[in-house]
Amino acid sequence: MASRAAELFSEIDKLRVQLLLNVEGKTDCQYVEEEISHREILAHIENVIQGIVTSLSKNEAPVLTLPNRSSWANVSFDSAVGLQMSSGSSVTTIRSDCASSVTKFAQILKILSVIYRLVLSDSYATKRDIYYNNTQLFGSQKTVDGIVDDVSCMLKVPRRSLHVLATSKGLISGDLCYMEEDGTRIDCHSRSAAVAVSSNIAGIRNIVSSAKFVMIVEKDATFQRLLDDDFCSKLSPCIIITGKGVPDVNSRLMVRKLWDTLRIPIFALVDADPHGIEIMCIYKYGSVAMSFEAHSLTVPSVMWLGLLPSDLQRLQVPVDALIPLTERDKSKLNSLLKRPYLTSQSDWQKEMELMQQSKVKAEIQSLAAIAPDFLTNTYLPNKLHYGGWV
Repeated sequence: MASRAAELFSEIDKLRVQLLLNVEGKTDCQYVEEEISHREILAHIENVIQGIVTSLSKNEAPVLTLPNRSSWANVSFDSAVGLQMSSGSSVTTIRSDCASSVTKFAQILKILSVIYRLVLSDSYATKRDIYYNNTQLFGSQKTVDGIVDDVSCMLKVPRRSLHVLATSKGLISGDLCYMEEDGTRIDCHSRSAAVAVSSNIAGIRNIVSSAKFVMIVEKDATFQRLLDDDFCSKLSPCIIITGKGVPDVNSRLMVRKLWDTLRIPIFALVDADPHGIEIMCIYKYGSVAMSFEAHSLTVPSVMWLGLLPSDLQRLQVPVDALIPLTERDKSKLNSLLKRPYLTSQSDWQKEMELMQQSKVKAEIQSLAAIAPDFLTNTYLPNKLHYGGWV
């Protein structure tokens, strides 16, 4: 393992020399303007590698220390930001001389090496590219995904700044046009097909929209129904976006980008079940695993439009469209009620307590039991008119 580590950061040492050679050909002004953020990232990586070199020079086994991204002990809640990493009290130690962690040690070094090259050359790669560059080392795409996030957290550098892109799974449609970083003009107005969320949200510019609101839709099926019914133009100019369930980072970044740019209301349309509520909370408050990037991923202004547990009673949704809560649902619901952000959301708390009492849940599609077009022609228009949003 020591020889493998030495080989990897010997490679990075060469890149450092290349960086110095590149800088010599630029004026100070050019360097500061074009390379300052790159230089900071490279310096962070070099510091990690220097620590490994120092350990090896002392005949000690190199060790990497990562903040534990799954621990609530490292997270605090700020109502203006959401869940954010506040400390490194809970850490994970990756040792190069331990059989259980030596592979991950090598994987982290490899990804640090790839990132160093990408930043240095101002080029980009997808996480899929990284995986297929060395499938034997990584074993699975999921491993690469997790380590890229670990490295981002360890370096305290936003993932998008590491020049590693992720393939988006989200879709967006409505009153929206923007320019991609490569100059491609994107028009989201088409009612026949949605646009895939960009893989490079940071590169989006020239956003143009007359939308009155943005609506996050939990499920792709519901999103497609709204698209088919031309919802974005019939009621009021708006934007709809879905992360197809638990949202990927790009979908969350896009919602945040829209909020920062347009400053219009953002609503969430999710199933009236613990899973849907948690998905909404990820958009609004963030997740423990990505709390180190809370400032760019959360939108604390997100409002819960529906489907509310209280709607099931108010609208008299047919009993055969309701689903009993499973033990897993009950456990998830109890967990959500203990989350720190619930203390500032008394209305949400009441809705979840009502779900506990009724012991039933319902999908958005359950509204079709009232009428096939009830969601788009009655439910959403009434909700939005009642709130004064349209």
